[in-house]
Amino acid sequence: MPSHICSIVPPYLLRGIVESQAVDDEARQCARNSLDHRTQFTAKRCDRFNTLSQPRAARASAGAPQGIVPEVLLQHIADSEDVDEETRTRARGDIERTRRVISSYQNGLGQEKDDEGKVATAAKSEPKTPEPSGFYRAVYDAKNDANEEDLPGTVVRVEGQQPVKDQTANDAFDNVGRVLDFYLEKFNWKSIDNKNMHVLSSVHFGEKYGNAFWDPDRMQMVFGDGDQFIYRFASCLDVIGHELTHAVTEHTSPLVYEGQPGALNEHVSDVFGIMIKQKFEDETADKADWLIGEGCLLPDVKGVALRSMKEPGTAYDDPRFGKDPQPANMADYKATTDDNGGVHLYSGIPNKAFYLASVAFGGYSWEKAGQVWWKAMSSGRVPARCTFIQFADVTTDVAEELFGEEGAKIVRNAWNEVGVTRKH
Repeated sequence: MPSHICSIVPPYLLRGIVESQAVDDEARQCARNSLDHRTQFTAKRCDRFNTLSQPRAARASAGAPQGIVPEVLLQHIADSEDVDEETRTRARGDIERTRRVISSYQNGLGQEKDDEGKVATAAKSEPKTPEPSGFYRAVYDAKNDANEEDLPGTVVRVEGQQPVKDQTANDAFDNVGRVLDFYLEKFNWKSIDNKNMHVLSSVHFGEKYGNAFWDPDRMQMVFGDGDQFIYRFASCLDVIGHELTHAVTEHTSPLVYEGQPGALNEHVSDVFGIMIKQKFEDETADKADWLIGEGCLLPDVKGVALRSMKEPGTAYDDPRFGKDPQPANMADYKATTDDNGGVHLYSGIPNKAFYLASVAFGGYSWEKAGQVWWKAMSSGRVPARCTFIQFADVTTDVAEELFGEEGAKIVRNAWNEVGVTRKH
């Protein structure tokens, strides 16, 4: 079973549909199924990030294996006539490199000697899988099966193939590539783990499943087809950017998934999801809409997106599932046990701070504010149980290192404006 599920649709929105008297029984049941699915695995998500926040030796078992794409898939890519020759050649090379490492290991090069200098009967460590020459994408069809044990499903499209008839599969394939290209181009980060990890996606998960999530046990994206209100997850670039960033966070600064660190975990995913969307749409910070999941709401829903980073609390207001409850300032922060201490609810506060910093810096969000947030997350200075004020301090310090006193002032002012202030 998955060790955690992060889904793009917040639980308070799903709960609003379940409790609403303005929707039909089918809509309530679809929302209830999605909410139950998410609730079922939230505790395991917390366990995973708690493990990842421990010293390296203690968290060794939590890491995902590099060879996540089985050799049979690489062989499929290498042998398929539908795959371009460059990708086939690369896949054959990666298969050969992996086989050489395993062969050398089995022949004793990975073995140790005992006190008398004799070769030990078994090595203490497994052979290290060589880093692939580039990441491979693969999209599968879950065929509306809601059982995670049956994932990924039937292969539909792999790296090097032309688009297929299933547009949802094409959207998932293309948008995963755009996210990974963004990380490489703007932050020199290779795929999810900085080691060119391959990325799998499954589309058509469940019957009218109104959500999308990252499954860390299988290291893959999972997309439902949507319900009466929410759909088109695979076509929303910021949704995929958000979910894949949760995986990147596991490899940079794992944040415990509860309370303020959990809200920061969600916030960081929104930050990189929105930057990727703005990059694709070529929008500067002052011209962008700052909406997360803009394309996920069906046309008759009274709202514009799942969340607004510019104006938290204004993304939607529909009698069928309520009003967007996100606060934009610490003055409205209240302790809660819902949603693991409000991890989706209170992410709106740091979201607004990032928006303010981006606009104040000017230009594109990833040029300065994004560089500050990336260096903060990849510097080792963000603790696992980081509070908002601690994160504000780290980003302010990083801004000064990158852009001097003026940069530090911009970032500190942004945090001050949302009520995350240092008490003297």
